[in-house]
Amino acid sequence: MTTTTPRPAPRLPEPPSPAASQSLPALTEPDRWRFGGSAIIVIGLLLVGFAAQFVGVSQVEHSRDQQLAFDDFRYQLANATAPVGQTGTDGRLLPVGTSVAVLTIPAIGVHEVVFEGTSSDVTRQGPGHRRDTPMPGQAGASVLYGRQAAYGAPFGSIGALTPGDVVTTTTGLGTARYVVSDVRFTGDPVPDAIPAGGGRLTLVSASGIPFLPSTVVRVDAKLETAPLATPQRALGYAALGEEELTMAGNGSVWPFLVIGLIGLFALIALFAVSLRFWGRRQTLVVAVPVVLVVGLFAAEQFTLLLPNLM
Repeated sequence: MTTTTPRPAPRLPEPPSPAASQSLPALTEPDRWRFGGSAIIVIGLLLVGFAAQFVGVSQVEHSRDQQLAFDDFRYQLANATAPVGQTGTDGRLLPVGTSVAVLTIPAIGVHEVVFEGTSSDVTRQGPGHRRDTPMPGQAGASVLYGRQAAYGAPFGSIGALTPGDVVTTTTGLGTARYVVSDVRFTGDPVPDAIPAGGGRLTLVSASGIPFLPSTVVRVDAKLETAPLATPQRALGYAALGEEELTMAGNGSVWPFLVIGLIGLFALIALFAVSLRFWGRRQTLVVAVPVVLVVGLFAAEQFTLLLPNLM
């Protein structure tokens, strides 16, 4: 009797491993070029965004900050609570960014709220009062910093002032009137000492090509009205931070700028991958608003690194 050996059952193909089934398809050479081109385009748009922030968006931010500051300072003046010195009613130094005065220069159309402090974070809101000097209208030399080109450019035209032009300031103590006596640039002789009981206001800004300043302009104005009550100074020049000096940036924003840039490059990478595996329309709808928000955040930090008078 013959026996038949049963045939072995055909072997079924092994199912693909989970890792293999979920792996992304390899990129072709055209895909690599396409992603590289997309990254370059996005980076270019971000650079344009930085420029737009400094040249355009900053002007809008300045207008908003000034409107809010005017409303707040007008209320303080009406209620006799506006600051009158370096310290507040509690005896502590005024917080940096506090509204302290209103500056008016009819000859160049300036009408701005002045804030306490001269760092780039303060001068983006408007002119800043150097904290170691008396308030405008008081006896002594009061100094105000203002930007030449960005954030409303409140001091962009102070170099055009001429002797005899009028400058007025309003603080919690009243209104003071100054008359321009000199316009000087870096290297020019300094003015004579202030007579006892007199006052002088010095306006400081960058000078030269907008956004590419080459020097510093200072406008000196003599106090014509009687000096307002002048309390004893509580802060000297040596106590100022480096970010409050002439043409200084704010180095404390570096960590925030790095975080913003890391977030931007991560979004660029996700944006490029999403275009291939999710779709152009869906990616644009989701990614563009996020990139704009993160981009504006990074751009704002970058502008704070630039000089406080630019």
